[in-house]
Amino acid sequence: MHKDSNRIIELKKQYIMPCLYHFYQRPPVMVKGDMQYLYDADGKQYTDFYAGVSVMNCGHNNPAIIEPVIQQIRTLQHTTTIYLTEPIAELAERVVAFMDSSLKKVFFVNSGTEANEGALLLSKLYTGKNGFIAFEGGLHGRTSLTMNLTGIDMWRTDPEIRPNIFFAPHPGRFIREMNNEKRICASLNAIEKILVQHNTIAACIIEPIQGNGGIIEAPDTFFVRLKELLARYGVLLIFDEVQTGFGRTGEPFYFKHTGIAPDILTCAKALGNGFPIGMFAASDEIAACYTRPGASTTGGNPVSAAAALAVLSYIEKNSLCGKARQLGEYLKSQLKKLQEQYPVISEVRGKGLMIGAELSSENVPLTKETDSVLEGLKDNGYLIGKTGINRNVLTFQPPLIISKDDIDGLITALERQLAGLCIPSAL
Repeated sequence: MHKDSNRIIELKKQYIMPCLYHFYQRPPVMVKGDMQYLYDADGKQYTDFYAGVSVMNCGHNNPAIIEPVIQQIRTLQHTTTIYLTEPIAELAERVVAFMDSSLKKVFFVNSGTEANEGALLLSKLYTGKNGFIAFEGGLHGRTSLTMNLTGIDMWRTDPEIRPNIFFAPHPGRFIREMNNEKRICASLNAIEKILVQHNTIAACIIEPIQGNGGIIEAPDTFFVRLKELLARYGVLLIFDEVQTGFGRTGEPFYFKHTGIAPDILTCAKALGNGFPIGMFAASDEIAACYTRPGASTTGGNPVSAAAALAVLSYIEKNSLCGKARQLGEYLKSQLKKLQEQYPVISEVRGKGLMIGAELSSENVPLTKETDSVLEGLKDNGYLIGKTGINRNVLTFQPPLIISKDDIDGLITALERQLAGLCIPSAL
């Protein structure tokens, strides 16, 4: 651990609120990024398999993103949405084409949380209702409302849920012995019970893959049936694609896998590749109700818009969706091979380059062992995440520009860590 680590940790303790923590008992001080690599203050190289939690899809300090941003900063850094500028209008046109769906109107903001707040507001304006359905294990943001809709206790700082918010069981969270049809029916039946009992529901919000919840997927046909059910009750479907958007799962957006488009889509993170930007989008019909004055001081600002335009161009030019699909299948297959050899991996799941490997023994979460694996991988030059209700899911969400060799190196390092695990005999 670099000597600056202790100084920075002390500064954090003294000046930053204690809710902000960091990974690792021996945290490196990151000072440089270069595509799929990060470097610490000692010059050590790390292959990044977390991408700032699905942010750096195009890689760290990618010249194709940085250079247009520098040029934009040199010409016009900021006005606000009350002035007419070209980047935000051009970005709106490009991102609507990128979505290629019924979603034709966009509103740019600064983050995923703000995008979800905007989407929820829009659903209230359109339906005239004020209730919401969310899913157990989901995470939607850090503001009061989005935190209320978060179904993970550790991320819901405010323990009091406001009225008219209801949680439904996610079909991916039922016991593994249940087949997909039973999972789907159990979830939909619970949702319909809420809809029957409460005629105040404006929208149902869902992450297509629960990220912080542990890379939890729903069966393929669930989303079509969910949208059909909600439509019968005049309720909108919001897809929170803050983590799954912009190629992460092998398609431009996850909804492309499902055969339907949500009524409202939210995204952020990878759109800016490290520059702050978020967005919510809706159809012409739904967007038409949002007519009272609205603005965002820095949402869609010229610099972030320039970054986002470069991101869209880079994703398309370098076929990152296809690359995520191909390399994701390879990474998943290699993790499944490790699962056959090391039964502490109880399940491998995910889509594209958004994959989780859960560690448990006899249905007991191996939380400490997960921390140990992360620490060991870091020491060997690989950075991954940990997610899940019990923080026992090894999480792989790398930049989409990684190589097969990067994956092979990770798997070799991970195998060494799994071989060295000491599982308590009580388990």
